[in-house]
Amino acid sequence: MTSLLSTISIDRDTFENTSEDELADLSVPDQALGFLVANEDRAFKAREIASQIDVDEGAVSTALSRLKDRGLVEHKATYWAVTDDAERLEGYSGYERATALFNDQLGTDDKEAWREHAPQEPHPSVEDDQ
Repeated sequence: MTSLLSTISIDRDTFENTSEDELADLSVPDQALGFLVANEDRAFKAREIASQIDVDEGAVSTALSRLKDRGLVEHKATYWAVTDDAERLEGYSGYERATALFNDQLGTDDKEAWREHAPQEPHPSVEDDQ
């Protein structure tokens, strides 16, 4: 997944069919937020995010703190997750660009397909919380 999320390389088709503006590198906050949006059902440590987007952990930690100040990510203990406030996310200028890039590279989710394969009973960790 690192090669898909990193802006270091792209496939030839993307190279030939994408404008220069669209190919401009995403900022570290945009990359971190894009990764968390693509994995919205999970929370990650900063070092895990840094590893996945191939960016220095210190830069990712700084970016996450700034995103938290804007209300775009949530932080608990050592874990980070994207906010569930869709309106706030949509208002962030980098969100649309990051989402488009990740959708192009990874495809969009088919929520009905996910539901078809979802387990019938909740995960034991969910049962423990109730």
